[in-house]
Amino acid sequence: MTYDPTAFPRVAVTVDLVVLTLRGGALHVLLVERGEEPFRGRLALPGGFVRPDETLDDAAARELAEETGLRDVPGHLEQLRSYGDPARDPRMRVVSVAYLALAPDLPEPAAGTDAADARWVPVARASGTALAFDHAAILADGVERARAKLEYTSLATAFCPPEFTVADLRGVYEAVWGTALDPRNFHRKVTSTPGLLVDTGRTRAEGRGRPAALYRAGDARALQPPFTREA
Repeated sequence: MTYDPTAFPRVAVTVDLVVLTLRGGALHVLLVERGEEPFRGRLALPGGFVRPDETLDDAAARELAEETGLRDVPGHLEQLRSYGDPARDPRMRVVSVAYLALAPDLPEPAAGTDAADARWVPVARASGTALAFDHAAILADGVERARAKLEYTSLATAFCPPEFTVADLRGVYEAVWGTALDPRNFHRKVTSTPGLLVDTGRTRAEGRGRPAALYRAGDARALQPPFTREA
């Protein structure tokens, strides 16, 4: 039997990016305002069609730069999952490969190409917004993946400065998890986890209490036992 590629319908491939960062102690996501149909004027995740001559990773980097002006984003980047509901795009059958990017202190974006605007939006607000396509579901999956990453990896330390206090680190967990944590329990957990923190021997004054110890990130990548999101 001869294979005939024309016997199958064409399917387009896109990439979408859930880019998360901390701003003002709150978790934010990068959103663009669509400048073209469909969903013109609606907020969406940055992304677009994959070109025939590029890899998925290259397409994700290109779309991020074209729509927001952000290039060479530092931090953590991974494929989140694929989305292929037949009705997810009103133009044609489109399968999207979503990426999750986590990075500290990202700059203000600048809109370009088919995006009318680009901005950082608090995740708490974006989660209640009617985003274009199925981007609300993709965002929810990305945020949950980020929260899970903090349970079993040392990713939270990447959101801290080179030297930080336990309170600084707790602030990252509270922002991403969206819940307050008991300071004493958290201090005990992070300081007793092998390889997570390295005591610099220096301190930093915080308020009227005694100076807080300064740490730097250790070599540990996996947390054993994993942390939990209990307050």
